Amino acid sequence: MAGPLYRQIADQLRRMIESGDLEAGAQVPTEDQLMESYHASRNTVRGALKELTTRGLVYTLHGKGTFVSERVRPIVITLTSDPVTGRGGGEGLVYTAEVAASGRSPVMHDPEVGIRKAGAAIAIDLQVPEGTEIIVRHQNGFVDGLPWSRQSSYYPRSLEVRAPRLLDTGNFKEGTVAYLAELGIQQDGYQDAIEWRTPDEIETAYFDLPADGHIQVVEIRRIAFDQNANRVRLTVTVYRADRNRFVINVGRVPRNVMGQA
Repeated sequence: MAGPLYRQIADQLRRMIESGDLEAGAQVPTEDQLMESYHASRNTVRGALKELTTRGLVYTLHGKGTFVSERVRPIVITLTSDPVTGRGGGEGLVYTAEVAASGRSPVMHDPEVGIRKAGAAIAIDLQVPEGTEIIVRHQNGFVDGLPWSRQSSYYPRSLEVRAPRLLDTGNFKEGTVAYLAELGIQQDGYQDAIEWRTPDEIETAYFDLPADGHIQVVEIRRIAFDQNANRVRLTVTVYRADRNRFVINVGRVPRNVMGQA
């Protein structure tokens, strides 16, 4: 099925934008021009333009018209750990350094920190009884001023005695992985589970996504293990699927190309 007319118009304009026929800054045909070209009603044309606006492909200037937006360049995120530092890729200092190295401006807001009871999914990942109190550190990340990630890290509360700074509300200059390592809790490995899914209401609002869910989010659930194979952390990071690419390095990959894809 071809789908509703407004979606057909939006898809054709999207293809023109993606192919470069309509370049960034170019004016999109007016409502009247689109109505004539597609034999469509004004409401149908406005529905198509709203679809493109929601996707971030166009923007409207009152009294001037609708124009093609500058393309947002995807961020390449290396999920495997850094071979020199041993820190986990895709989070913390390694992530912000990788983003900055690409010429972008990353900002991680101060974390929201608290104690909560583990739900079923978190309890399974951390292998603690459901309802056990855990430490939660949540941060929102921005790149070039745009909302880019939502990240929540969960720690067994049993770590509080050895690592009291986990309850601090500021960022760790050295990163939480390095902080725990200084205390003898060495991150010896981690497992990532990656899922593309429909965003929930909070994610839809935060990332300014279309309400119909046709732009997905990527959720990465990372379980970190210490040198004794204990589960010491679960980090859940959510990204817009259309703004990120992920790299996984296996074996002897030259360091100068490890973040390229």
